[in-house]
Amino acid sequence: MKTIQLKVNENVDNSENYTQAVDYLNNGEVVAFPTETVYGLGAVATDEQAVQKIFAAKQRPSDNPLIVHIGTVEEVTLYTEGIPEVAKKCMDAFWPGPLTLILEAKPNLLAPSVTAGLTTVGVRMPNHAVALQLLQTIQKPIAAPSANRSGKPSPTKASHVYEDLAGSIPCILDGGMTGIGVESTVLDVTITPPVILRPGGVTKEMLEEVIGPVLEPNFEQQKIESTPKAPGMKYTHYAPNAPVYLIEPERALIERAINQLQQQQHKVALLAPVHFNDIEVDTYLSFGDANDIEQMSALLYDALRACDKTDATVILATTTSQQGVGRAVMNRLEKAAGGNWYK
Repeated sequence: MKTIQLKVNENVDNSENYTQAVDYLNNGEVVAFPTETVYGLGAVATDEQAVQKIFAAKQRPSDNPLIVHIGTVEEVTLYTEGIPEVAKKCMDAFWPGPLTLILEAKPNLLAPSVTAGLTTVGVRMPNHAVALQLLQTIQKPIAAPSANRSGKPSPTKASHVYEDLAGSIPCILDGGMTGIGVESTVLDVTITPPVILRPGGVTKEMLEEVIGPVLEPNFEQQKIESTPKAPGMKYTHYAPNAPVYLIEPERALIERAINQLQQQQHKVALLAPVHFNDIEVDTYLSFGDANDIEQMSALLYDALRACDKTDATVILATTTSQQGVGRAVMNRLEKAAGGNWYK
């Protein structure tokens, strides 16, 4: 299969490219497109055969549910029912935006693979001009996980999508680099108090200002064996080829770890804030300024992907602040490392 890349931007007429992408979707194919978080791999959410192509392209476990993207707030009532008041408050405050709400799905509307056998579904309205234009042109719900091979770092550029999925999907809408860089916050509003199933750009503090108390399980508490309600809860995610180990951002500790690993004949990549760029290591990769957590969030997946272009046999990744979106960054780092710390 040939994978075409259609460039879209705000300064030119892109209607022909959107029409081409919509035609693919209406004909049961998948299309990659940018959102404000990462690139998604979309299929019409009511078409089971099309949705199966997402799982095939990504090599994704079938018990991992998909998030449904909609182009207008009004569409949420077409596919979900019993919408609680807290959900409506969240939609008013954060949509369009990086917040996915777990709601009760209307029966027999969405493709079975979208919900992975659950009675609930995650829904969001993305805050990205390209995503919204695509959704509002097709006027159908689009199921879309991140547009990468399952388990690999999520794509924040069209080139990342092409690296992973060229030859497996027909079309990529190239809207440039995404902004936030980590996937949406997933909030389960079917229970009281609501629970954050995946941290993201909308933080616990932001949510609590709008709806009151919200629970946020830590990484260990999120490890579940049953069918997960949200993507990214059950499997190791965001991982480069070489094993990742977390390490505290302390210079002496990092230097000692690098020395020990090199004595064991390892090639070491260090993924750390810019103020560690003078440490002697085989490969240094920056994910920005330690004091700018939004920048670190935006650069994280690009840095993890860059590790695969090196000869590193071990990756050391420094931990981050847990403030605000820092919790989302740490969540992704812990998943990339499978919870492993350097000892």
